[in-house]
Amino acid sequence: MSDTRTVVLVEGVSDRSAIEALAERRGRNLAAEGISLVAMGGATNVGTYIGRFGPLGHDLRLAGLCDVGEERHFRRGLERAGLGSDLSRGGLEALGFFVCVADLEDELIRALGTATVERVVDAAGELGSFRTLQRQPAWRAGTTHDQLRRFMGSGSGRKIRLAGPLVAALDLDHVPRPLDMLLSHLSATRR
Repeated sequence: MSDTRTVVLVEGVSDRSAIEALAERRGRNLAAEGISLVAMGGATNVGTYIGRFGPLGHDLRLAGLCDVGEERHFRRGLERAGLGSDLSRGGLEALGFFVCVADLEDELIRALGTATVERVVDAAGELGSFRTLQRQPAWRAGTTHDQLRRFMGSGSGRKIRLAGPLVAALDLDHVPRPLDMLLSHLSATRR
């Protein structure tokens, strides 16, 4: 991390994988740009990581990506580090922190459409498992979108395995807003 100038805090490995895949598709090498992606193992750890890498620690530039349900943890961590007070969503974005509606998987499903996501699941050899979930009584009446979100969240490492292929299937003109805004922010900070 000695060449790191910016640390991007994300909740988990699947988020990091998606950002790496999108950066690569856009011809960027984040490590060469001095940007490190840190999967924190959950949003409740954000205060610790802001303390370690932010103004009270290594004093590196910070950015991040979180789910809407975890936004409060990011706000509180940033405020405790002296990076703002009573932060709104716009205030978070001004600091380089972007919020996914529901979660990153939800963002990707909406951007790709369920038919494309099913093709990605099929290519990963998991369509049979997905069809099994769809037949379960608890999920039978749900929308395909909701079924896919649940499917990605179940099964050990499935979100991580599917993150890259889902990003690879994206039309680069229709990247989910939080991912697009994060990479734009990271472009601005390297100047």
